[in-house]
Amino acid sequence: MTEPILKARNLVKRYGKVTAIDHCDFDLMPGEILAVIGDNGAGKSSLIKAISGAVQPDEGEVWLEGKPVHFASPIAARHAGIETVYQTLAMSPALSITDNMFMGRELRKPGIMGKWFRQLDRKAMETFARDKLSELGLMTIQNINQAVETLSGGQRQGVAVARAAAFGSKVIILDEPTAALGVKESRRVLELIQDVKARGIPIILISHNMPHVFEVADRIHVHRLGKRLTVIDPKDHTMSDAVAYMTGAKEPEAA
Repeated sequence: MTEPILKARNLVKRYGKVTAIDHCDFDLMPGEILAVIGDNGAGKSSLIKAISGAVQPDEGEVWLEGKPVHFASPIAARHAGIETVYQTLAMSPALSITDNMFMGRELRKPGIMGKWFRQLDRKAMETFARDKLSELGLMTIQNINQAVETLSGGQRQGVAVARAAAFGSKVIILDEPTAALGVKESRRVLELIQDVKARGIPIILISHNMPHVFEVADRIHVHRLGKRLTVIDPKDHTMSDAVAYMTGAKEPEAA
């Protein structure tokens, strides 16, 4: 039996009298794309925040590669190899692609110039950024030093995914990556997701877009009323089944 790379058991998160996560379990298997779906207010975001260190669960445990982990912040999760690409993209529009790729983890020049004078190694960062974008087939972006605000929505999403793939050594979480994109740009991002998977990095995909979910996901975690209702295989279920589970119109069969 393959052990999940990331798992949670019995997670609880309360905000006053509101229970956002209600004794929730979660499993991400190595190398898979796991979609997380649920109606608005089902607690998907709270679950992902608890896994990625953005909120602290009140109860329950999270394991990464079989070891219990407690992330005090998203930065701690990032250091452990979990990268999250939020819907808002969290980029600085006025800065270049390279600067955005390395924000918070800039490379310093070797030797005295880097250590004492804190000089950045711009050449190394540009080479790395260009290599990562090329790896994921994103070199339609001609100039690595152009400001992110000059990019299209799809290209920005591509840079965010490339950044996550470059530094997220173990798990990548994508929050609604195609929500604000047109058909063509969404297609490119879905291809990107599959490129990242092909490199062996498992992905958690939060999405409302059922056709996208059924196209790329290996398994689908259905979240309802703050907990995992069921996990379905998209090959054995229809989109109508998924929506019915999500909304409570249909109960999953007992395993």
